[in-house]
Amino acid sequence: MKVVVVRFAPSPTGVLHIGSVRTALFNWLYARHTNGKFLLRIEDTDKLRSTDENKQLIFDALKWIGIDHDGEVVIQSDRLERHKQVAYELVENGMAYFCYCSQKELVEKKEIAINSGKSYKYDRTCRDLLEKKTGIPYVIRLKSEIDGNTIVNDLVQGTVRVNNSQLDDLVLLRSDGTPTYALSVVVDDHDMGITHVIRGDDHLTNTFRQIQIYKACGWNIPNFGHIPLIYGVDGAKLSKRHGAVSIVEYKDLGYLPEALSNYLLRLGWAHGDDEIISKEQAIAWFDIKNVGKSPSRFDINKLTHLNEHYIKEKNGEDVIEYMSQFMGVQPDGAAKTRILKGLKSLKERAKTIVDLAKSSMIYVEIPSEYDEKCYKFTEGIHLKLLREFCKNMEDSSSDFYEKAKKIAENNNVKFVEMAQSLRAALTGNTISPSVFEIIDIIGIEESRKRIEKFIEIFEK
Repeated sequence: MKVVVVRFAPSPTGVLHIGSVRTALFNWLYARHTNGKFLLRIEDTDKLRSTDENKQLIFDALKWIGIDHDGEVVIQSDRLERHKQVAYELVENGMAYFCYCSQKELVEKKEIAINSGKSYKYDRTCRDLLEKKTGIPYVIRLKSEIDGNTIVNDLVQGTVRVNNSQLDDLVLLRSDGTPTYALSVVVDDHDMGITHVIRGDDHLTNTFRQIQIYKACGWNIPNFGHIPLIYGVDGAKLSKRHGAVSIVEYKDLGYLPEALSNYLLRLGWAHGDDEIISKEQAIAWFDIKNVGKSPSRFDINKLTHLNEHYIKEKNGEDVIEYMSQFMGVQPDGAAKTRILKGLKSLKERAKTIVDLAKSSMIYVEIPSEYDEKCYKFTEGIHLKLLREFCKNMEDSSSDFYEKAKKIAENNNVKFVEMAQSLRAALTGNTISPSVFEIIDIIGIEESRKRIEKFIEIFEK
């Protein structure tokens, strides 16, 4: 049985879009499911926009989400001579031809067609020229099939066909000697031994033309699978107005790679009613033939729900490693120990790693500022409650919950106000885990220090 070989071929013209990452994921899963190969090709022939920085962003993003590749990375710009060689071989074999029509002539022909209410395609003026002209700029065009149909037995879309009369003789080599995208992709896929081309369905029209190139070269045609695009919750094509659209943005927002990978997997593919799917399960279950034909809708709330799940499941040390980049300070050994003790409660409220990093600061440093909601607990009665609590902290064996409850009763104040006063002083916020858990973790001495600082700042 022939080994499955797939590829992911991004252009380094910007950060990786969510849709591109899903395409990479589906290719990777299919390769791993079939014990095949997943190859990476960088299509950097757009020299104006392709940068080394963007190449590195692609490598970093794939590594972050857990997609590894087999073999060396193929750089398309290194293969331009090979692409040109194939173009000239096609001319020699009578499958392509030199076209000498000037840009001005082509524009005029296009305007005539448009003014006549017709769609424009090249009229094949030079297709049957027998002699090569000298001293005149030319492009190389493919001699596309004129009769019959080009059929794609698509692994996702089913059988799709186009009448060959609708296809023009596409340009393979431009007048400046550079190969076109259509030629470069086919040559690279052939030379890399690609057996399955899995990509977005916006490439379907390219596929009909590329099949013509395969046929002209006499090469085996790979299997094609065109994945529907991802849309926003409103049904429009996913864009900036729907929020973050690149993998880097979701990383910076505090989403875990496991959550994003799991969510993207479920956009267009399913395994029964399973929602939480590990990488191991995905590899065992994934088949490209089970990808749906309809576009998927990206719902940030569902992604966030998955993220909450994976945060709760993640090992404490690993979570702290993720959090540290969002904390502003690197927690020392003592701070890490306190965070680990309080992590279970912190995780209950965290939607993202950013949330978790922010809430974990209560175990790293004394509050340097206070949320505006804390000011409600700076009135005289609340400061009085805090003073009394500080006095009662001298007995380290005390049950601080009972002490706080008794102080509230003695001052005719609701216990919740007592607890919130403590929370404001200890954390600088009005939302946190149990204040008594915090006292237990940071210790009596630091708890007293924080409360006394709060009283000193707000005492009138």
